[in-house]
Amino acid sequence: MKKFQNVTIKGTKDGLTLHLDDSCSYVELKEELDRKLSESSQSREDRLISVHVQVGNRYLTAEQEEEVKDLVRQKKNLVVDSISSNVMTKDEAEKIKRENEIVPVARIVRSGQVLQVPGDLLLVGDVNPGGTVIAGGNIFIMGALKGTAHAGFNGDKQAIIAASIMKPSQIRISDCITRAPDHYQDDEKREMECAYINDLDQITVDRLQVLMHIRPNITRLEGGF
Repeated sequence: MKKFQNVTIKGTKDGLTLHLDDSCSYVELKEELDRKLSESSQSREDRLISVHVQVGNRYLTAEQEEEVKDLVRQKKNLVVDSISSNVMTKDEAEKIKRENEIVPVARIVRSGQVLQVPGDLLLVGDVNPGGTVIAGGNIFIMGALKGTAHAGFNGDKQAIIAASIMKPSQIRISDCITRAPDHYQDDEKREMECAYINDLDQITVDRLQVLMHIRPNITRLEGGF
């Protein structure tokens, strides 16, 4: 009977994919991985080969991930591009939950105050001049934005800022910055607007209705996360 393989190596157009069995011991896995890579590297050409490691339902500690990377690096011209797993720690799961949840807040953000959330922000109230709201995701303001709003502060360029009254002193999305639109008069009737990064990597302010076209996946409310 043929022995079950703990390590399967598949070549792709992007390099190599290593499928590591999640039912054997970690020691057995390392031993077979070392042997298989040694055999494989003998026939490889002199170019850098990217390796993607898939560990299935096995959780690797940071130390074990480094051990796997080092083992791969010892072989000629192999470098680990990524390690993917189907499992995560409770802390990692809670972090993802925080970064993807909508935080509702009912208050006025006054001058000198800073309101920051890790995910999306739903503010029922105003942001006064000198006030600042910051979110890792989108910012929805059911009131007047007259201060500073920074969405996608972790680098999310798909984030948007929406407000019932869009008169900010500054808008930031990821690393893009712009000032308030100057086409309003104080007594002019306004409709709810949104700011987003366009195809030219610049912030655009437009009607809220455009969101369904430019950001069709903007909300996680329907169907849940």
